Amino acid sequence: AAARFDGAVAWLEANIQPVTSTWSEGASTWAHREGMALEDGSRVFVKRSPLPADRMLRAEALGLRAIGATGTVDVPEVLCCEDDPANDGSFLVMRHVEMRPYRRGESRAALGAALARLHAAPPAARARQDGSRFGFPVVGTIGGTVQPNAWAQDWVAFFREQRVAHQLRLARDGELRRAWDGVLERTDGLEGLFRGVAVRPSLIHGDLWEGNYALGPEGRPLVFDPAPYYAHSEAEFGMAWAAGFGTEFAEAYREVLPEEPGCAARRPLYTLYHHLNHFNLFGVDYRDDALEDLEQLLQGPRDVSAL
Repeated sequence: AAARFDGAVAWLEANIQPVTSTWSEGASTWAHREGMALEDGSRVFVKRSPLPADRMLRAEALGLRAIGATGTVDVPEVLCCEDDPANDGSFLVMRHVEMRPYRRGESRAALGAALARLHAAPPAARARQDGSRFGFPVVGTIGGTVQPNAWAQDWVAFFREQRVAHQLRLARDGELRRAWDGVLERTDGLEGLFRGVAVRPSLIHGDLWEGNYALGPEGRPLVFDPAPYYAHSEAEFGMAWAAGFGTEFAEAYREVLPEEPGCAARRPLYTLYHHLNHFNLFGVDYRDDALEDLEQLLQGPRDVSAL
């Protein structure tokens, strides 16, 4: 297995420390993970993709650095992200962080407060000359799906075209497309869901489910494996159905960032993106979830909380 990480080993030995041992940390369909011990006793975590860095890992590396730079929530320290032509792919090297998952019922209030501070932080990427504010410097991925991030001035157009329409093109499902067309007609191209709301760009993690956050060595919240971009902060909660946040999380978050008008009505829109992505990645089990999101957008909100 170590032979597949020649590029990472070479970078570490040239820039940090010689590598003394390696071991597998598991794999997904789209990435392989490995731990490495260095001569000084420290450890690093290496993530490898079969894709060039600019098509997957670069966005993750930039996102971790951008999140870390806000000083709001802890992230693993990125050491490098490089192409590895010898192995037809790329790698991301991070400092190893001791972490543990939250226990069932354990309060996530500190995570909620930290995430709200992240969303409230001034964007590090200033608006481009043409006024664009939403997007990210590079294309990313959400799971194994390409996530377009072309800069846009208007949030509604960005989410409509680069998020939902993109997933629907991949899905090639007539019923989903017809339901989406109905939503667009009912909501004036989604504009009706945002009346009275001035959307400001927030840096979001972008794929925040229970497997992508933990408690770090000092008991502080830690997030990793982002699919980052500058977005409406509410888009962060499109994966809330798999995040296990809980009431204390929501209360702590709202103490920093109060709920905006129409938040509940937008919840199925942001959930829809992730259900469509899961449908495209994992198959038919998520199709009914996406159809339910679309039905809620057609019928109006059923609940009062977006978290």
